[in-house]
Amino acid sequence: MSGVDPQTLVLLCAVAGLAGCVDAIGGGGGLLTVPALMLAGLDPVSAIATNKAQGAAGALSSALAFARAKMVDWRAAAPVALAAGAASVLGAVSVTHVDRRALEALAPALLVAIALYFLLAPRLSDKDAQARIVPALFAGTIAPLVGFYDGVFGPGAGSFYMIGFVGLLGYGVLRATAHTKIANAASNLGSLGLYAATGVVLWPVGLAMALFAFLGAQVGARLAMRHGARLIRPLLVVVACAMALKLLADPGNPLRQAVGALLAR
Repeated sequence: MSGVDPQTLVLLCAVAGLAGCVDAIGGGGGLLTVPALMLAGLDPVSAIATNKAQGAAGALSSALAFARAKMVDWRAAAPVALAAGAASVLGAVSVTHVDRRALEALAPALLVAIALYFLLAPRLSDKDAQARIVPALFAGTIAPLVGFYDGVFGPGAGSFYMIGFVGLLGYGVLRATAHTKIANAASNLGSLGLYAATGVVLWPVGLAMALFAFLGAQVGARLAMRHGARLIRPLLVVVACAMALKLLADPGNPLRQAVGALLAR
């Protein structure tokens, strides 16, 4: 049994295909799939865990498409992926010991800052710029930090990888997108492995959605490669803002509560 009726499963697969396409370009596919899974009747934990299956498939698909186009520097990408994947497992293990309220408050502010960066930075293009740190340092610091965050909480992880590749390693927007998908795939697979071990993944639904996410990501990756920064940059801004608004829409978000308390004075 899939846990959902056939008609609902068809709709979930369609959402996963669209999410895979969007995610391959600018990230944020989970904005579509997690609410859809919860509307289908899954509890929040099962929805997040099952979403990791389709998210990992979509990220792997777009990473393969970028790799076939020879846009991936594997000497730089492999250490980042390994660090991100290992840290995501640690994050998922530590989920009950980490103050999620702090992450819920910090994530929207960071996402808005990322959106402003990609909106206002004058020289963002598909051309590489001067790197500020070496790849080894990035793999040893930024990648595990974002991977850990992805395992504990998750929203915006792709945007955080992206800002690191562009702002610190100097990658052009398209090349940064390619490397972000590899890091995303690793951290999704790492946390998925732990969720699978705890038995909270609804596999019939997750695998069906994964197939369509894989196909959708192939379309998205090709669109990204065809249009480059002209498509990726505005979509990144929209996705980052949408994720920030979604997090702030939660009445329990501590940042929203703090702002509300200030306005009430």
